[in-house]
Amino acid sequence: MSTQTSSQQFPVGIPNALFTAIDHVGVAVADLDQAIAYYRDVFGMRLAHEEVNEEQGVREAMMAVGDSGSYVQLLAPLTPESTIAKFIDRNGPGVQQVCYRVDDVEAVATTLRARGVRLLYDVPKRGTAGAKVNFIHPKDAGGVLVELTEPPRDGAH
Repeated sequence: MSTQTSSQQFPVGIPNALFTAIDHVGVAVADLDQAIAYYRDVFGMRLAHEEVNEEQGVREAMMAVGDSGSYVQLLAPLTPESTIAKFIDRNGPGVQQVCYRVDDVEAVATTLRARGVRLLYDVPKRGTAGAKVNFIHPKDAGGVLVELTEPPRDGAH
């Protein structure tokens, strides 16, 4: 992973800041209902959204971190073959990814590719509540799986 000091600038026309906020931190869990109860009862977080995402192979819940607009995304596998199940088998439950909010996931992906960064998908996929998502390959992000999310225009989570 290359580092860049604040005095370095990208070529004209390429923005320095691609991300607008930390949208959420994804946490792999074995039992979603148990994890929701824990984050609610122990940390005082509010369940903002829950859904099953068949394409991603997960049952997920977005737990609101106060009124910050940031979330902890709890991810439970739908099948033993899902990516989250494999993550839990390899690493145990825990932080699986960091997600940054962007205004235009396709434009950000194009810029990142121009900078030599690999993304997991050629085109964005459907994420939570209809968001458009893509992922930066962990080998190009210091070993961290980085998700990029463009929330639906209605702002729902």
